[in-house]
Amino acid sequence: MRLRRSLHFVPGANEKMLAKAAGLAADALIFDLEDSVTPEAKETARAEVCAWLDDNAGSTAERIVRINPFDSPWGRDDLEEVIQHGVDGIMLPKVLSRETVVAVDSLLQQAEKTLPDSLPRPRLLLIGTEEAGAVFNLPQMANHPRVDGLTWGGEDLSVSLGARRKRDSNGDYLEVFGFVRSYCLLAAAAAGVQPVDSVYTDIRDLAGLCRESETAADMGFTGKLTIHPDQIEVVNAAFTPSAEEIEKATALLAAFEENRQQGKQAFRFEGAMVDVPHLKRAQHLLAVAAQIAAENS
Repeated sequence: MRLRRSLHFVPGANEKMLAKAAGLAADALIFDLEDSVTPEAKETARAEVCAWLDDNAGSTAERIVRINPFDSPWGRDDLEEVIQHGVDGIMLPKVLSRETVVAVDSLLQQAEKTLPDSLPRPRLLLIGTEEAGAVFNLPQMANHPRVDGLTWGGEDLSVSLGARRKRDSNGDYLEVFGFVRSYCLLAAAAAGVQPVDSVYTDIRDLAGLCRESETAADMGFTGKLTIHPDQIEVVNAAFTPSAEEIEKATALLAAFEENRQQGKQAFRFEGAMVDVPHLKRAQHLLAVAAQIAAENS
């Protein structure tokens, strides 16, 4: 799975932002044909995004396109067009059930029969929480071989719920939104796909973004959606193991090897008892750190 700490939205109809996209430090760029584009500009935005994909074929960032909902007047045309231009992934919004995922996969399989070998076979990143009923279908949606990422959206969900707001006076998610966030994480982990945390909409509050990103990383999310260039560095840092974490994980692996040779798999380390789950977490952290180092070299 590719490194995706920051997944940054680029409005498909905004020429200025498209022009700056190649220079951003995001691990993945999501070119948006949905919410940021008016109905009148849908076809123009699609053409602009396809042109960007052609002109930036060597981009180091993963190139994802958020198409319009598959059952909308533009969704199918979006899908059929962008896959001809070397897109790495498709973000599917407003997915209500596994049936939509199956239908999109079927169309992609047909199109891939005629795609040149040089073009990637796009994976799917799902937004499956924008309608209340869809939340309960997350495990079935995510458990499809074409899917490699799952995220959630609070804005449309709040409309579906009739919620007046999403956060309390301290800036924390209200209970129902916290539940959906956690359920998205659980469904992604169960399916073996990447869990991606939702956007932080207050683009001026980088301290709040930092806290929320670090909490997401602590929970098990491995990336977060961003909507402003200033958010990218904060998110990348939150999902990058620190030097202290790497040092501790390295020491823990060495301690496990030393104790393994003595026939022990549970022992005291830095004042606490550790066993196999601690070993697996340390191995995972070091694998992430090595991947980041390799992609930055």
